[in-house]
Amino acid sequence: MRKQTLQHAFYKSIPVCAGYLVLGIGFGILMRNAGFGVLWTAAMSLFIYAGSLQYVGVSLLAGGASVLTTALTSLMVNARHLFYSISMIGTYKDAGKWKPYLIFALTDETYSLLCDGSVPPGDDPSLYRFLVSFFDHCYWVTGSILGSLLGAVLPFSTAGIEFSMTALFAASFTEQWLTARDHAPAVTGLLCTLLCLVVAGPDRFLIPSMVLITVVLTLLRRREGGQS
Repeated sequence: MRKQTLQHAFYKSIPVCAGYLVLGIGFGILMRNAGFGVLWTAAMSLFIYAGSLQYVGVSLLAGGASVLTTALTSLMVNARHLFYSISMIGTYKDAGKWKPYLIFALTDETYSLLCDGSVPPGDDPSLYRFLVSFFDHCYWVTGSILGSLLGAVLPFSTAGIEFSMTALFAASFTEQWLTARDHAPAVTGLLCTLLCLVVAGPDRFLIPSMVLITVVLTLLRRREGGQS
């Protein structure tokens, strides 16, 4: 039974493998070019495991950002997890010993694989979800280490490589748009981001847009709760 669950989880995670290896390599190369070795890269991917934040973290580390700036940036970049993780409370409530890791490893892509709640017949649901999350984590760490090693021996131009995370978010957004019935959160995110981009400019729009999205979605949620 465990072998069957292992196989099912691996096959489920294959689509994420391709993206995480490429993006992880990009992150590893950026870290190497910023002067950080393979141990720093592996530690960030193993213990932080937040793709977009890690890309931003390279510039924060290299620029000597303050603790306060780093904390606020981390909170705002990862604020989206507050919303989609709520929908997994029921799914993870009986996960037992797997729950702490499942919570830690719930990335955007892992969520897209597990959000429907489906589990192959005969598989232990908690073990299956743990293995999917674990495989995705392994792909990211492996890609990061490979990128760091490659960056040390091969000449790479990192111009534009940060766009890889934008491409990943665009792909995730498209998939969620096609599969989700309620498009209000997606439309809210787009409109709020565009508004803050126009008002605050390309260098300062991120934090205001995340705050505005949080406020609008909270108000929409309260309104829906009041109507029901």
